[in-house]
Amino acid sequence: MTTHKKQPTPYSERPIPVARRAKATKLVERLVAERHVVISEPDEDEITEWRRVIDFAKRHKLAPAGKRIEKQRLWNAGRDLQISLVDGPHANSGRRSPEENPRVSVPGQLRSPHRVVAALRDSERRLLMPPSLRRRALLLLQGIAAEAERRGYKVREQRVPERDHRSAHYYNGRYFPASCREGVLEIVIDGFTSCVTIKQEFPQSADPDRSQQLALDIGYSRSKRQHHWGDRKRSKLEDVLGIVLRELETRAVEEQQRKLDEERATEERRINWEAAMDTAREKAAQARFATILREQARQWQDADALRQYCDALERRINVAVEEDVDVESARVWLRWARDYAETLDPLTQLPTMPSGLTFEPEDLKPHLNGWSPYGPEAHASAWSTF
Repeated sequence: MTTHKKQPTPYSERPIPVARRAKATKLVERLVAERHVVISEPDEDEITEWRRVIDFAKRHKLAPAGKRIEKQRLWNAGRDLQISLVDGPHANSGRRSPEENPRVSVPGQLRSPHRVVAALRDSERRLLMPPSLRRRALLLLQGIAAEAERRGYKVREQRVPERDHRSAHYYNGRYFPASCREGVLEIVIDGFTSCVTIKQEFPQSADPDRSQQLALDIGYSRSKRQHHWGDRKRSKLEDVLGIVLRELETRAVEEQQRKLDEERATEERRINWEAAMDTAREKAAQARFATILREQARQWQDADALRQYCDALERRINVAVEEDVDVESARVWLRWARDYAETLDPLTQLPTMPSGLTFEPEDLKPHLNGWSPYGPEAHASAWSTF
């Protein structure tokens, strides 16, 4: 008798991949329609699951042609997770057409340099490296500065703070801060400032080829894309200046979008907080009304009990009169007791609806469902009035 071995279920048909594909497909559909999807106040498990969904969408190329999916944590109070559909390939993909990697002209001589480049050239405490390498670094910076200004961006000098002696290095018989090896200029694109730093990449190398290599760095980005470029066998820094500027432009766009997203999230949080405060004030007022009502009822009961006591006292005084007992002091006490009972009775005058209530933050906290009474970002006035 022949037995047929049961074939295992293909991975793509198993429950987890099927569910993940469905979730990734739905995410891409939302991104195409909305561009951004924000997950409010996610916990670590949610972040892990969304990362897997995004990775699935990337592996299976579910994003539309010419688009890519990126995620980032917003810097609002809830540390929301934002998933975005962005134009173009990832900066680290390495596959770019000539249009995506335009060449930036690097001059052969440093004539009429940009004022920032001229200041670096004339400084004895910047770009401390062999003369030929220093000249090339200045030419590269001039190329970047000229192209940035041609595109309408602002280029300015950055004052690099000197580090302590532990990070100093020895050059030409003197100690200098490590930052003296670098040349730094700032590029401002639509209000977003980036630092472009050029330096000798391997200043301590005994290898003559490695010691002649320069590197460009623009600092880490929120999206964790490429931020460092160096001279390599296949390309030199002269070949990647267009990529560097494109990355700065991309960061400026993303920073502007991040600010808009944070402003939107802040405004939404303010609106939600104000609604929560209104509800908390109403609940606190209702609780205060109930307290006042119970206090009035207690005072009314006390006043009624005192009146009954005064009636009993008056009967006792009448008996004492018949017994020829001096009752003058007892009558004084009775009058005072009846007056006092009147002061306790809230119905002596017609009670009205309480108004002008004020609440301290601690009065509102029990009714805020986790919000702070001091503001959407825990900063507000110490008092609130109903």
